[in-house]
Amino acid sequence: MIRNNLFRAKLCFLLWAAALSPALLGQEAVDCASCHDQVKKLENTPHAALTCAGCHSEIVAYPHPKKTVKPACADCHDNIARDEARGVHGLARAKGNEAAPDCAVCHGDIHEIRRPNSIAFRTAAPDTCGMCHSEIAARFKGSVHGKALAAGNTSAPICTDCHGEHSIVAPGRPESPVSAGRIRETCGRCHGDLRLSRRFGLPADRVLSFDASFHGLAGKTGSQSVANCASCHGYHDILPSSDPKSMVNAKNLPSTCGKCHPGAGQRFAIGPVHFLAGGKEPVGVRWVREIYLLMIPMVIGLMALHNFGDWIRKVLQLRFRSRVPGLMFRSASTADNPVVAEFRMFPFERIQHALLLTSFSVLVWTGFALKYPDQWWARPLVMWESAFPLRATVHRVAAVVMMAAAVMHAVSLIVNRKLREHWYAMLPKVSDVRESLQNMAWLFGLRSTKPALSSHGYIEKAEYWAVAWGTAIMAITGVALWAVNFSLRWLPKAWLDIATAVHFYEAVLATLAIVVWHLYSVIFDPDVYPLDTAWLTGYSPRKRPHHGPHAPSGDSTKT
Repeated sequence: MIRNNLFRAKLCFLLWAAALSPALLGQEAVDCASCHDQVKKLENTPHAALTCAGCHSEIVAYPHPKKTVKPACADCHDNIARDEARGVHGLARAKGNEAAPDCAVCHGDIHEIRRPNSIAFRTAAPDTCGMCHSEIAARFKGSVHGKALAAGNTSAPICTDCHGEHSIVAPGRPESPVSAGRIRETCGRCHGDLRLSRRFGLPADRVLSFDASFHGLAGKTGSQSVANCASCHGYHDILPSSDPKSMVNAKNLPSTCGKCHPGAGQRFAIGPVHFLAGGKEPVGVRWVREIYLLMIPMVIGLMALHNFGDWIRKVLQLRFRSRVPGLMFRSASTADNPVVAEFRMFPFERIQHALLLTSFSVLVWTGFALKYPDQWWARPLVMWESAFPLRATVHRVAAVVMMAAAVMHAVSLIVNRKLREHWYAMLPKVSDVRESLQNMAWLFGLRSTKPALSSHGYIEKAEYWAVAWGTAIMAITGVALWAVNFSLRWLPKAWLDIATAVHFYEAVLATLAIVVWHLYSVIFDPDVYPLDTAWLTGYSPRKRPHHGPHAPSGDSTKT
């Protein structure tokens, strides 16, 4: 009974206190306002919902104690306080710099604080930062961003949009949003936003075209030395390209690009820098792209069709010829044309092939790792890029090896008669056209007898001359891209753009040709499966009729 009465008494007291508390709070505010005008100022601030005692809890009587401690912002905003302490301002104060700004310097008096998301706060940000950074603030106000803000465009970026708000980090540190490795994402928040681009009439492809350029791709791999947005457009004094003072004005591009590429643009105009495939790209680049986009599917498609037909014919012959009447495919082998083992490569040729195989594989890996740095197979190369350009170094070493192998091959044909006579078999002949047509007809059931093919027929010749052509093209364009400063000094930039396009599309064509055409002949062809060992031993397990003036004799196979 006593316990129930105590419970009821407590409940009544709580209800009475809850009913009375608003009146008490109001009385508190009235009492404080009788002496302090801050109560009135507080009404239009984010702290309007707080009571005086909520922050000044130690003041419980009047007159107030002589020594009262002002409330700290960190008491309520502890997360923000920790961020600010790690920023440049907090670290400066920790080192004894009493002039370093604190909360009140940026936000104002705690009783008159403005809402950070208000128009007034954003508009005043350059002046607020300018109290310490006056020179930078003046440059910002003259920039395209500063002028837009002054004209009432509240979507224009201010200091805190780029540098951060409380945890401001020095630009030289990797975690800073304006560091070399992160500035693309910072600028891209606005210039990659389609809605903002349409709203203010900005080019919508600037971030995408930068990402597709060498600068963007190298930056994506982690390179800290490659040019970024600020390298060309500036930092605080960013101006439109139409402004004669702009770093990207046509007249100023030689000096802007010349910071990294001495002599660039002194003989020829730099031309367009940002462009996407299918957009306002140089005419030569468009021609290269359209030619390759037509040629690659056509060439690789014909290769795939040819090899698929060859594979089907040989599988049917090997699998069903003993069980299905009439499915015997007649070969051109006769008593005068016996089937013999083939000798294919001399030792020196096998060395050249090994160099070509190794360098080509490395070039494909390291080259496409620049184009697609986010892929898992590219990570082992690009993960070191911020400290050392491993990918580029390995790529260039492999390029030197491939060019050296090409020079070795050319010199060997000049100085070695045996190799030169062996190479004669690779010269194109009119009979190659006839053999290719007859073999294609057999592959697709238009001919019942398999034609006799030369030991080095159209299949081998097509691949040999494709390798010779591709090596020359990749070497010329690769050297032009490698010696980029020399190229920009003596050639129009458009030529370098054309070299870049040719280098990429030729690499795609060569890689697909090796996979579809060469690997079939060496691995997947039923005649040699699981592997044609000619590149290891010089002898091929493939057996074809021995004919033709350059077919090896029995003695020559032992050379």
